[in-house]
Amino acid sequence: MALEMRERCERCDVAELVADGPARICSYECSFCVPCADAMSDVCPNCGGELVARPRRVAG
Repeated sequence: MALEMRERCERCDVAELVADGPARICSYECSFCVPCADAMSDVCPNCGGELVARPRRVAG
C-alpha cells in the first residue's frame, strides 16, 4: 500500500508539496509543509500524532 502523496499543505493550503520535495506527515497521512509543521511543533492538529519527514518520490 502506497502513501497518498497530497499536494497541498492542510494548514496553509498555499504550499505545493511536490513528490520529491520536503513535507511532514503523520500516521494518518495528514500532510503539511515544513514551515507549518515547525509552527505546530511537529504535532498534527487533526490527530495529535507526531509529524515526521515524508518519504520522497522521484518526480515523474
